[in-house]
Amino acid sequence: MEFEKIQIKEDFIRLDSALKLSNLVVTGGHAKIVIQNGEVKVNGEVCTMRGKKLRSGDKVEFENNGFIIV
Repeated sequence: MEFEKIQIKEDFIRLDSALKLSNLVVTGGHAKIVIQNGEVKVNGEVCTMRGKKLRSGDKVEFENNGFIIV
């Protein structure tokens, strides 16, 4: 799997916001549902916390797509 790079200016970005920014979900509501359903992995582990803080180097996977925070 190839990871798209998502650049952030802050120290962190919340998981739901990152999914929207990467265009893997259309709305925050959609992000909430897929995260709560256990469909999203952060650094290889299923993550059900939509407020999870992602920092530089974190990898997110959803539906055979992925991105890395830089």
